[in-house]
Amino acid sequence: MTDRSATAAELVAAVPGLARYLRPATLLHPYAAAPDPRASRIGGPALWPAGEPWPHCTAGHPDDAYRTAPRPSADGTAMVTLAHVRAEDAPHLPWPPGADRLQVLWCPNDHDELQGERYYYGPNVALHWQCAADLAPVTPPPPRQSEEEYLPTPCALRPEQVLDLPDRDELPAGLHAAATEFTELQGIEYQRDPGRADGWKLGGWPSWNSTDLVPVDCDCGARMVHLLTVESGDDPDLSVGRHGELHVFVCPVDLTHPVGLDLQ
Repeated sequence: MTDRSATAAELVAAVPGLARYLRPATLLHPYAAAPDPRASRIGGPALWPAGEPWPHCTAGHPDDAYRTAPRPSADGTAMVTLAHVRAEDAPHLPWPPGADRLQVLWCPNDHDELQGERYYYGPNVALHWQCAADLAPVTPPPPRQSEEEYLPTPCALRPEQVLDLPDRDELPAGLHAAATEFTELQGIEYQRDPGRADGWKLGGWPSWNSTDLVPVDCDCGARMVHLLTVESGDDPDLSVGRHGELHVFVCPVDLTHPVGLDLQ
């Protein structure tokens, strides 16, 4: 048995029915280093449009009632930079016209009322699609309160463009069985979901290794699509869920609709 994984291209060549499920993705491969402020990165120096206020989270935090310090004012808690992405590093994302930067901010506290009837207990996430020409260095206010595991260690990235296949729960049983049979015949290491790339990822497909498939739907009724996977551990030194993964979803109809969030 080899120590490699089956690529999506290999699987599609062997099982052509998988081709319709291929999605482009960018694996981020973060590593601890002082990142260039203008490069794609995790955490690091803040950039923001001149004259625009830094975003704050006004959602409630379950732990507020147990803190001895006063609760945050109506201005909320300053969000922190989770990721800064250049369009050239992830061209397959649904970039709005004129946007060439995606900034992912989150409130570094747990929340339990963000997803309505869908259970979620984790950070509040906001996406900002922006133009690099409008951004300038800023010093954002520190969050009034935060959880240590939600404050990322600044990391540079080694973006890698790949093709991605979905979790077995999103495939017809016959296609998943054929993909698994191919990997076994090739002597490739065991993969629960052959062809799906793991790790920090933009685009592609999410994993459902904890809850099995629970579709994420927008309030408008559209089935949301995966935008970002945040992985616990390693250099950013984050921990989401039970040291698992946070998946961020967007509405394919309107990017301004609230994001969908899921923990695995």
